[in-house]
Amino acid sequence: MRTLEIIANKREKTGKSETKKLRDEGNVPCVMYGGKETIHFYSHENNFNELVYTPSVYIVTINVNGEKHKGVLKDIQFHPVSDKISHIDFVEVSDNKPVTVIIPVNLKGDSVGLKAGGKLRLKRRHLTIRGYIDALPDKLDIDITNLDIGQTIKVNELSFDGIEILDPPRAMVVAVISSRLAMKGMEITEQVEGEADLEGEAGEAEEGAETTEAKAEEESESN
Repeated sequence: MRTLEIIANKREKTGKSETKKLRDEGNVPCVMYGGKETIHFYSHENNFNELVYTPSVYIVTINVNGEKHKGVLKDIQFHPVSDKISHIDFVEVSDNKPVTVIIPVNLKGDSVGLKAGGKLRLKRRHLTIRGYIDALPDKLDIDITNLDIGQTIKVNELSFDGIEILDPPRAMVVAVISSRLAMKGMEITEQVEGEADLEGEAGEAEEGAETTEAKAEEESESN
């Protein structure tokens, strides 16, 4: 798995005013837990670009005032308006302890089903795995060369050295479906939408008729 080092500073205070001050200066408050102690630290937001804005997964070395801690990204929060990173949680890891991470799926090969006119359906773009950090891959390569129309690959059909997949065993990862089924699905969607539009038009027409009838009754009563 790829590695990345981030230079950080320890947070001496963790109150709201101190946190706001850090963010106003372009820093991101962070916390790392899971080790001997919980570590509160911060680093400039630019230092997290390679970690956050990428499909890759990293083992991160956090250098806090010269003291290094190895971890993985657990959770990240963004500002609801500016979309800037507002907080990051890390879990500390060690070489002799298994860790749970989410890894992207990477499809390899030219499916025979696609060559025959089928449509690819990737149901799970990421899988949750568990293993020792020296065995964790950057991505999970899945060969779809022999996947024909109507066939699927489920979690329980996958196997990778040194790691355990934690997703439900019968969960579908990828499938190749008939192009006719794909078109049929589109036709059904269009039909439902069309019926909804017709119902809406009919409702408007009925409402208009009722309004006209009511006006006619009012005029009749006034006369």
